[in-house]
Amino acid sequence: MPRSRAGRMAVGGVLIVGGTLGFLPVLGFWMVPLGLIVLSHDLPSVRRKRRRLAVWWERRRQER
Repeated sequence: MPRSRAGRMAVGGVLIVGGTLGFLPVLGFWMVPLGLIVLSHDLPSVRRKRRRLAVWWERRRQER
């Protein structure tokens, strides 16, 4: 992951855009969540949503 904020924003954006082209052979829909994880280091709104998802996932896992 790049050390600069601009680099992380660029990598996250490219991953999300590449993920929307998931029907192509090399690119895939797996790139969207990875791009959001990269962006969550710099964007508080994405960080909150990622944290909410992690808490929900852990609660769901513990219920089973």
